[in-house]
Amino acid sequence: MIVGLRLLYLIFCRLLDCLLLLGRSAAANNAEILALRHEVAVLRRQIERPRLSWADRAVLSALAQHLPPVLRRHRLVTPGTLLTWHRRLVRWKWRQRAVGPGRPPLAEEIAALIQRLARENPTWGYVRIQGELRRLGHRVAAATIRRVLRCSGLPPAPQRASQQTWRSFLRAQAHSLLACDFMHVETVFLKRLYVFFVMEIKTRRVHVLGVTAHPTGVWVAQLARNLLMDLEERAGGFRFLIRDRDSKFTAAFDAVFAGNGTAVIPTPPQSPRSNAFAERWIRTARTECTDHLLITGERHLRTVLTTYAEHYNAGRAHRSLGLRAPDDDPHIIPLPVGTVRRRQVLGGLLNEYHTTPPRPPHHRQRTTSSAA
Repeated sequence: MIVGLRLLYLIFCRLLDCLLLLGRSAAANNAEILALRHEVAVLRRQIERPRLSWADRAVLSALAQHLPPVLRRHRLVTPGTLLTWHRRLVRWKWRQRAVGPGRPPLAEEIAALIQRLARENPTWGYVRIQGELRRLGHRVAAATIRRVLRCSGLPPAPQRASQQTWRSFLRAQAHSLLACDFMHVETVFLKRLYVFFVMEIKTRRVHVLGVTAHPTGVWVAQLARNLLMDLEERAGGFRFLIRDRDSKFTAAFDAVFAGNGTAVIPTPPQSPRSNAFAERWIRTARTECTDHLLITGERHLRTVLTTYAEHYNAGRAHRSLGLRAPDDDPHIIPLPVGTVRRRQVLGGLLNEYHTTPPRPPHHRQRTTSSAA
């Protein structure tokens, strides 16, 4: 519709131009023709191949019939181009449309399911997705799956597997990852204390291993041995340990984990985001605990952080764990029954809430008196 209106508008403009030319002298027309030819020559030097709409093509085709053969060679449109346009119009006219009975289109729900399977399983090819759909009760051809993925912008399986993000990689490896770091706290006497901790990435469980004012490589290596002893059988399930390039992490520290089969991965220099889980716990511990207390010494800080770690592991909801605590069983759904009671931690700095089961009703025992 828009193309037809544009064509009518161009024809009307050209008819007005013809009427205006009838009232002008031949010398004025010849001068304008020469000026227009020169303008066309200048534009040809700047634009190699202009883009023409269908309305422009129709007007040029109609005017080309009234030009002498010599002048047709110097136009923007050649006779070969006119014939090409005509062949396109013929093909467009006789183009077959899919009407009547035939294969029904693919349902949107199945197309969405194909895209979901491809995104959630980067290594699955067309035939593997076809087999999974058949197990779910949908019979779809592999060519149809290829067409759906191509239209949605999803590449084949090898390219999808190579486009794995860091988020998906860490999520897949989280059960075998440990992260460690140091946290410093200023005491009330302006003395800096260092806290060494380790986090289990999968469960977000934190182990506060030690507090000292003068950390050394020997001290850190001994804390690593203590951690492996506390983990017992679970220590063998951790394959990688993420740490920064602090000088306190010596070769003896790495050897402790190497003996357990855990590879130590140093982060790049000056890149705290590479150890984001440990850095996030430092911020949480400061904003929720140490920034609101005056620490007097090592013993005080050790007691405070041990208590906070117990609260962090057993009594604090985590968004990454579905609003559960690290020690909560994911297969148990607590029922909202009983009375909600509060337990204050660290002198009321932190609050933990627990539910108590309702008390059973007390039934009066009936007493029977026997006749004497």
